[in-house]
Amino acid sequence: MTPVSRWTGRAAPALRVLWLAALLLGLLSACGREQLYHQEAYVFGTRVDLTVYGGSRDEAGDAMAAVLQEFDRLHRTFHAWEPSELTALNAAIAAGEPAEVSDEMAARLIDAQRFAEAGDGLFDPALGGLIALWGFHSDEFVPRRPDPAALRAILDAHPRMADLVIAGNRVTSRNPAVQIDLGGYAKGYALDRAVAILRERGINNALVNIGGNVMALGSKGKQPWRLGIQHPREARPLATLPLYDGEAIGTSGDYQRYFELDGVRYSHILDPRSGEPAHATQSLSVLITPRDSAGTWSDASSKAPFIAGDDWLTYTRRHGVEHALRVAADGSIEVTRALRARLQIPSDIRPVRVVD
Repeated sequence: MTPVSRWTGRAAPALRVLWLAALLLGLLSACGREQLYHQEAYVFGTRVDLTVYGGSRDEAGDAMAAVLQEFDRLHRTFHAWEPSELTALNAAIAAGEPAEVSDEMAARLIDAQRFAEAGDGLFDPALGGLIALWGFHSDEFVPRRPDPAALRAILDAHPRMADLVIAGNRVTSRNPAVQIDLGGYAKGYALDRAVAILRERGINNALVNIGGNVMALGSKGKQPWRLGIQHPREARPLATLPLYDGEAIGTSGDYQRYFELDGVRYSHILDPRSGEPAHATQSLSVLITPRDSAGTWSDASSKAPFIAGDDWLTYTRRHGVEHALRVAADGSIEVTRALRARLQIPSDIRPVRVVD
C-alpha cells in the first residue's frame, strides 16, 4: 500500500499547531528566512507527519519522499494481517514449519524478545492471536467481547516470544499458538529508520511523528523542537516540553484504538495475564534520551509500564527509562522527577504527583 501524502513548503508561521493521534506537536515561530517543509501521509494504520527545518525545498522534498518509501516498505514487511513477510512467518509457525526470514526480520524478532523479557512478558508481540480475537486486526472495530472459550484457549496455550528459536535466518517456534504482531514495536523502529535516512541525505534538523511516537533531529533554528503530551480525555495537551537532538518520546494510551461496550472502554493494549484490555492506565508516556535505537525504545518501553498499572515504575526502571508520565484510570497523574523538570503543565491540571 503506497502512503497517501500531502506536501507543503513555506516560511515558518507565527504559530502552527498540529493535533496528532497521541501527541500535540507545537511548531513555534522561527526567525529569519529559514523554511519549514512539511509532509503528511497515512501508513502503519496511522497518520505520519514529517517536518524539515532549513535547506532547500528540493532537498527536503527528496529526503521526505525517501522516508515515506521506507515506511511503505516497512508496512509491507511487518504488517500483522495483510500479506507480508510477517504473515508468512506466522503461517509457518501455525503449521509447525520452519521459516526463512530476512536479516532485518531476524534482528527485529531478537530485539522484541529482549523487550518482552525485560517486561516480564507484559508486552509480548507473540500475542497476535489474542489481538485478532478482540477484533483489533481491522481498521474498524466491532464492539463485542471475544468468545470466552477461544480466549481461554489462547491463555492456556501461553504463546510467548521466548518460544521462538532464531538461528541465523531460520525461525522456528516451540509453540504453534505464537502469532507475532509487532504493532507495539514497529513504529519506533520506523522512527529510527527515518532519522537515519534523513541524516544520510544531509538533513540535520527535522521532526518525525508516527501516530504520536516522535523523534527529533537537530533543532528548529535557535530553539529546540517543542511538543505536547496529549491529554487522554480532553482535546488539549496535558503538558508541553522541548525535544532535543536524538531524543524520542512515545505514548501508550487507551484513546486511539478502542471500542466501547455497555459503558466500558476496551483498548487494543491487552494484558496477557487476563487476556483482557488493560484498564488501570489511561496513558503512559516515556521520553528516551539520545541512545542507539531511541525511536524503538520510545515505542516498546511504554507498553509494559502501561499494562502494569500501579507498578509502572518497576518496568520503566527495568527499561532504563528515567523520564516517564502516567495518567491512571482515575485521572490522577504521576510523573518522574527527571521528566517533571522538563514539563510545562497548565495550572488547572492538578494534582500531579512527582515520584522517584
